[in-house]
Amino acid sequence: MNTRLFAAIAAAAIFSAQAAPAAQALKTAVFAGGCFWSAQHDIEHTPGVVKVAVGYAGGTRPGPNYENHEGYLESIQVTYDPAKISYPKLVDAFFHHIDPTDPDGQICDRGPTYRTAVFAADPAERQAAEQVKAQIGKELRHSIATEIRPAARFWMGEDYHQDYARKNPGAYNAYRVGCGRDATLRVVWGGR
Repeated sequence: MNTRLFAAIAAAAIFSAQAAPAAQALKTAVFAGGCFWSAQHDIEHTPGVVKVAVGYAGGTRPGPNYENHEGYLESIQVTYDPAKISYPKLVDAFFHHIDPTDPDGQICDRGPTYRTAVFAADPAERQAAEQVKAQIGKELRHSIATEIRPAARFWMGEDYHQDYARKNPGAYNAYRVGCGRDATLRVVWGGR
């Protein structure tokens, strides 16, 4: 009986030791891609992305919320596995889900809250994001309005905004079609 108990404890310890490094290996990145419902919906299907939360970043006043987030950008916090997708490839995937040439918002969502940005956590991320941005500019043959900003605190959005497209598919699809998001992105990216 003690042998079985010892074996179970040893197996649990080995499993725990193997699982902990995997969880610790995950990283986060913050992007502002216009409407955070669409930004979440589009990036969460990228291989290597583990979780996406919506919220607010880039402002200075504490405690932003949906009714009062002046100075903030609607943003997403992407948890990803760098063993499956590199930071530059994640930034590239983000760019391919937005219109990076639009300085005034995204598609039908206009104004400062809906501008696009990459929030770089350190100089290496900033350099990688700037390189991706330059490559996107060459690819589109257009100046890129998406800013590369220093990391800012990410404030979690309200529960009813989290996974909005999954929880409210009819309402979200009506918004997406009415906004013309997919048609606009096809024009911007031309099937790329």
